[in-house]
Amino acid sequence: MHPLLIALLAGVGFIIAYHTYGRWLGGKIFRLSANAVCPSRELADGTDYVETSKGVLFGHHFASIAGTGPIVGPAIAITWGWFPAMLWVFFGSIFIGAVHDFGALVVSLRNRGQTVGDIAGRVLNRRVRLLFLCILFLALTIVLAIFGLVIASVFKMFPSAIIPCVIQIPIAVAIGVWLHRQGRSLKLPSIVALAVMYLTVIYGNEGFLFDLNSAMAAWSPITWVVVLLSYSYIASVLPVWTLLQPRDYINSLQLISVLGLLVLGLLVASFAGGASVVAGGERVALELAAPAINPNPVGAPAMFPFLFITIACGAISGFHCLVSSGTSSKQLKREPDARFIGYGAMLTEGFLATLVILACGAGIGLGIAAGSGATLMGTEAWQHHYGTWTSGLGPALGAFVGGSANFLEAIGIPAGVAVALMGVFVASFAGTTLDTACRLQRYIVQELANTVAPKTDGSTDVLAWLRDKHGATVFAVVVAAVMAAIPPAGQEWSLANAGRGGLILWPIFGATNQLLGGLSFLVVAFYLWRRSVPIWFMVGPMILLLILPAWAMTLQAFVGANSWMAQGNFLLVGVAVMTMVLEAWMVVEAIKLFPRVRGVVEEGAVQPAVSG
Repeated sequence: MHPLLIALLAGVGFIIAYHTYGRWLGGKIFRLSANAVCPSRELADGTDYVETSKGVLFGHHFASIAGTGPIVGPAIAITWGWFPAMLWVFFGSIFIGAVHDFGALVVSLRNRGQTVGDIAGRVLNRRVRLLFLCILFLALTIVLAIFGLVIASVFKMFPSAIIPCVIQIPIAVAIGVWLHRQGRSLKLPSIVALAVMYLTVIYGNEGFLFDLNSAMAAWSPITWVVVLLSYSYIASVLPVWTLLQPRDYINSLQLISVLGLLVLGLLVASFAGGASVVAGGERVALELAAPAINPNPVGAPAMFPFLFITIACGAISGFHCLVSSGTSSKQLKREPDARFIGYGAMLTEGFLATLVILACGAGIGLGIAAGSGATLMGTEAWQHHYGTWTSGLGPALGAFVGGSANFLEAIGIPAGVAVALMGVFVASFAGTTLDTACRLQRYIVQELANTVAPKTDGSTDVLAWLRDKHGATVFAVVVAAVMAAIPPAGQEWSLANAGRGGLILWPIFGATNQLLGGLSFLVVAFYLWRRSVPIWFMVGPMILLLILPAWAMTLQAFVGANSWMAQGNFLLVGVAVMTMVLEAWMVVEAIKLFPRVRGVVEEGAVQPAVSG
């Protein structure tokens, strides 16, 4: 099948799904109402609960949920062939991922912007709430500990991306102030921000800026972790309109414009061929270099279940429930906008994952450097990169950046600018995930403090500092920094090793992330079941996401010579066992409760306000 046809079928399919299945969910299942008063108005505080236009909120939500997940996951999973990866991305996005994100957003909207973990305590029971919050805390700690290293790695690979990413911060603050004034239009700041961003990409690696980029790229991982977590603390405690919203918005402008350029490059390469690998030579025909199905790659784990764990964000990611219920639900202006934000953003991410598959499966075949001045083409180029299994960040990003830069070169963008643009693309996604995760972790820490030691009148509040946004954020940042500072297993502490500690628990994150999606589905299903709303459409996805991660985690921990147990990695084994015990406990609690609560609204249920 031709790459362009795959992109067209996927794009049209996502649009049809949005206007059919998404519309049905919004109208018949969630019954979105324009008269409902959203938490952003009911609880407006100017910091977390802030009414936000649909376009700006889409930018925040899309940039926050995407991260590097829909890039790295598909770039690795294409090892098993482009066809299974594409099927999981397409059908997973429509029937699982978008439903999950949409459901978490709506349920949070109707519970005053509370997180899914908090809501679990009412729709199931208090024990489940504590279990859920513990899993959320673990998952977010891993994200905060690892993403500083991710961004540092991207900057080391693509130094020209540093200045454009730094420039985003003052631009974001300026746009935030502009928009906060009533009556201001988005058009002018959008155009200016996009123009400045592209100028920094084109000219941000020349003269003294080149020296600055090179110096910052040489920083140690722990330096980047400290700098980025400090930035995340600031972004987390400031009002969302000051930095978080506008930064995510301008990121989304750039990211969506890059998606447009990639589609244009794919279109041109399909009809005119890719850029010639030698000056004045013939253009290169575009075709799929990756095999359709590659069931037994050298050194790779079994396609089933690991394909469904490797591709997370591009199809379904449990982390998204935290964004939907943690930040986006507190900013949504009108309930009907939930379909555009929750369902639409996930489909957009699915299309991004589609382009990643095509960049790694076809774009890479337009030519990659293989050392000694040699350039490999077509199947040879793909085999050079994917000849053996690797789950590393560097190779996956290299495949995506190389393949997508080839698409951009097909429309005349110089190679250096194309690589810089894609480097900024990846680093920007990672940065928005980091600062959003920090704010989300602050909410989780505050909720855990309220759960472990509820505040009572007349008593000493020993956890008062964790209920405060500054105290909770400092705690979240320090825990992540301490984890990051631990050297990888078997290595001594040094400045070069410090900052890589997140890698210790990173192998378990994929399964934990998907498991979180299953548990989020469980909470949404119970919320609907208690209101006699049909849940048949989410039973299958929920079971899938409860079984597959546990299966993958069991194989990773106990099966084979490369298992964590065989390698003596008892920390990972312990965390895996603890996670599966928590999952089993929650599922047992749910099964016991399920037959007794149909049509029985939970005690303490929040009654959404309705405008007159």
